[in-house]
Amino acid sequence: MKLKVTDLNSPDKTTEGIRLQLYMSRSGVASRRACEKIILDGRVTVNGILEQTLGTRVLETDSICVDGVLILLESKKRYVLLNKPSGYVCSLSDEKGRPVAADLLTDKYKERLYHVGRLDMYSSGALIFTNDGEFAAYLGHPSSGVEKQYIVEASMPFRDDVITAFKQGIRIDSVYYKCRDAQRLSSRRLTVTLVEGKNREIRRVLEHFSIRVKNLIRTRIGQVSIEGLEYGESRDLTVKEIESLQQAQQTGGDGDNCD
Repeated sequence: MKLKVTDLNSPDKTTEGIRLQLYMSRSGVASRRACEKIILDGRVTVNGILEQTLGTRVLETDSICVDGVLILLESKKRYVLLNKPSGYVCSLSDEKGRPVAADLLTDKYKERLYHVGRLDMYSSGALIFTNDGEFAAYLGHPSSGVEKQYIVEASMPFRDDVITAFKQGIRIDSVYYKCRDAQRLSSRRLTVTLVEGKNREIRRVLEHFSIRVKNLIRTRIGQVSIEGLEYGESRDLTVKEIESLQQAQQTGGDGDNCD
């Protein structure tokens, strides 16, 4: 008997099953948002048929493939912290052949894990991976309220006006940037705390003042710190750490994280 997959937009609507993008995220493919793009890009089949409609509902008994590979719901949820080395990209795969951060976890974890937020290729430090799509969705949402702290080493001393501008807020090329805090560690080293983080935010602000970043390390996400982890090493988050990230979301915040 052929199993039926019903589109929410079709006349024969049903509440049976779960949405395809949610099934994919619970299978460790990616966050729900990223799964939506994968669907629209034509990379998903359901029972051998190409599926590009968001909202389609599927059953556990359906055969769902991404890029031709069968995916299954994960029975165990994983929450992992990686101390990402510089030189690794945050993506499911890289067409240029560059090393991918997720590959550092494959020997230790059998589940398919994906990153929450990202660090650019030349930044290092704290990066959270999970196969829990709902956890990833709220942690990566603009209202998560989770702080991210960085140590920045620059090519020249940080002037007072640079730090003040970043703390008070500055508009660069029509984009508004503002950190929660910035404190000088030495003349050329700074700690920066972000809540709302935009793409390459720290680098763009400093480049605006002609300051070149030599080294950028994310030291913590909320209460989750990379202390004790060498570059390339990973560990499971504790129950307390997971709960603290979930509680931060309830307090609200300004935005997602990037460096």
